[in-house]
Amino acid sequence: MQWQEACENQNLRNLPFKMELDSEGKIVMTPVKVSRSILQGKIIGLMYQFLSGGEALAECAVKTSEGTKVADVAWASNKLLSKIENEIECSIAPDICVEVLSFSNTKNEIMRKKALYFEEGALEFWICDSFGNLRFFSKEGELDSSSLAPSFPLIV
Repeated sequence: MQWQEACENQNLRNLPFKMELDSEGKIVMTPVKVSRSILQGKIIGLMYQFLSGGEALAECAVKTSEGTKVADVAWASNKLLSKIENEIECSIAPDICVEVLSFSNTKNEIMRKKALYFEEGALEFWICDSFGNLRFFSKEGELDSSSLAPSFPLIV
């Protein structure tokens, strides 16, 4: 299955799950808790406070070499938005891709997504744990703070 087919499928529209596609086009679904959605909302609000010249994106689909992955939150500069805003899934990863951890995430899964987003052009990858603690990464490794939003709080 391709991402556009999944988006247009009437049977998949109102599922209470986060949905991604693996490298074979198979649907992978993860249940989402309200507390996770709250953290996503807080991150989006803070992005507008500490970043400028772009837009925050919720549940942002990114085409990768291993299927369509969905960043829980993302930030795309206006320059990047001009290239991706009308796409079904981002052909270029947003500048910042954020994963808000859930009980079902494994360390290997998150590290793989980080690598995939960097392969597709992300500048930073952020991880938010279930307590709202943030960790920031560039391609080179972990950062003490975001280089794109240096004053961004370490806890949301």
